Amino acid sequence: MAGPRAERRVYFEDVQMHAALETPGMTLTETHAAMFTALTGSRPADPGAIPDLIPLCLSSGLGWRVPQAPLVVLAFMGFEWRFLKPARVGDTIHSVSTTVAKRSLKDGGVVVEERRILNQHGDLVQSGRLTLLVAKRPAA
Repeated sequence: MAGPRAERRVYFEDVQMHAALETPGMTLTETHAAMFTALTGSRPADPGAIPDLIPLCLSSGLGWRVPQAPLVVLAFMGFEWRFLKPARVGDTIHSVSTTVAKRSLKDGGVVVEERRILNQHGDLVQSGRLTLLVAKRPAA
């Protein structure tokens, strides 16, 4: 059964410039690292380190744990990403996303989101920009 959040959607017209969205935190565990290793066969050289892609992936999933309705994303157009500081087992990460650009197209629009992933100390672990194609509101 879908709740009220699932019934709401954020269209291109609703996107506010410089609006920030902060996710709740998630503590990184050895299980996260083990699952990544099982899927990819890749493991960090440092046994206490978390593979770099895990915080990036989790930041997207954590976006579904906020009360705001989701964007109606038609396509993921690309991203630029920086890995700034290693995440470690036991770190609690969260992300802050801010809309930094938007450009209208015929049936949608391009939205550029700057995302920062921080640890429990407020240290910047990763950051970058995601470019999304977002739907315009359907005609009534």
